[in-house]
Amino acid sequence: MTLKNRLLLSSLLVSLLGCGGGGGAATPAASSKPQQSSTTPSSMAAISSSAVAVPSSIAASSSSAPATGGIYPSYNLNPLPADTTGMESTATQIASKIKIGFNIGNTLEAMGGKSETYWGNPKITKEFVAFVKQAGFSAVRLPVSWDQYANQTTAEIDPNWLNRVKEVVQYCVDNNLYVIVNIHWDGGWLENNVVPAKQEQNNAKQKAFWEQIATQLRDFDERVLFASANEPNVETAAQMAVLHSYHQTFIDTVRATGGKNAQRVLIVQGPSTDIEKTNTLMTALPTDSVANRLMAEIHFYSPWNYTGMTKDESWGNQFFYWGKGFHSTTDTAHNPTWGEEDYVDQQFKSMKTKFVDKGIPVIMGEFGTGVRKNLTGADLQLHLDGRAYYLNYVTKQAIANGMVPFLWDIGELLDRTNNKVLDQQAFDALMNGAGVQ
Repeated sequence: MTLKNRLLLSSLLVSLLGCGGGGGAATPAASSKPQQSSTTPSSMAAISSSAVAVPSSIAASSSSAPATGGIYPSYNLNPLPADTTGMESTATQIASKIKIGFNIGNTLEAMGGKSETYWGNPKITKEFVAFVKQAGFSAVRLPVSWDQYANQTTAEIDPNWLNRVKEVVQYCVDNNLYVIVNIHWDGGWLENNVVPAKQEQNNAKQKAFWEQIATQLRDFDERVLFASANEPNVETAAQMAVLHSYHQTFIDTVRATGGKNAQRVLIVQGPSTDIEKTNTLMTALPTDSVANRLMAEIHFYSPWNYTGMTKDESWGNQFFYWGKGFHSTTDTAHNPTWGEEDYVDQQFKSMKTKFVDKGIPVIMGEFGTGVRKNLTGADLQLHLDGRAYYLNYVTKQAIANGMVPFLWDIGELLDRTNNKVLDQQAFDALMNGAGVQ
């Protein structure tokens, strides 16, 4: 997400701060579906790679990523033979072990000050990570920025930063948490440039960065997963082809470092991590040299009128009261007009049909919504009760459709300094939805 949009959402104090508005709804035409290119296949084609055995109903491109042209030096300086120790589980098996995940947001990905505290959160401590585990979460998603820590001529990442990220990953593994490490918004060098004009340059940087990240984290077992990007902005089939090349570079680069990375589960993002765009445009998965080690990722912030909209517009109002049984009889102008239970069911089922039923797990890498601080009295209580219902319903339905939900949090659900729950109603709703309590 851009810093501009991050600041725009700060007045709402929504839980999706710093991440973006992907996941099934855009504004202003929030309920409209993306336009499908006439050349986009309506279903996934047969796999064309003979290297691995993946479900035949999921396509995999046979084309390799564009050559990077030697823009940056190679950082794959000591590739190792494949090491399968501790890497036995398939993507599906790992997904089944994660009940609910937690994003430590607005921290390691904070851009602008070369500090994980730059956006106002404290440094991640081993005590806080232990508390995340104790609270009932079974996985952590670590959004990370890399570009501001890299030499802009050589793409070499500051070793101190690589060591810091490794230290936090170790906190997670020490607590038997699964952990996803990604390249997040990162100033938008990839995310905002999924276009042919930037394809060669960005593939070169993608390769250089992942050579260093993957090598640094290579010795961790299967509890560590890598994710290619965050919310890559894609609207067309042509852009999707560029994104596909970025994902292919990611997979090829990680695998080439060897060791446990030869078997590590890797995650690729749908276009804009939006469910409808992913269902329409993501007609192929990248090829892989090992079977059953890929996951897809989407995010869910729908309906946007409810989760992210900060003022009423001519095309529609904000939604304050979500779900059957939680509509207002006095503030009817802010009851939802779309995007409730039936919509969630339809959206999630589409991902089950497209991926999960074909053996490809889906990470719902971000979801959530915050509190409407402008409400008071009975209106506020109705909003809070509906919000708890929303968090519970989305969590439960994601799991029912084979997706793995990761709450987006920037320090509003869990206190990162005192290691305690800050919002008990929301916490209970999430954990109940996940079947943890």
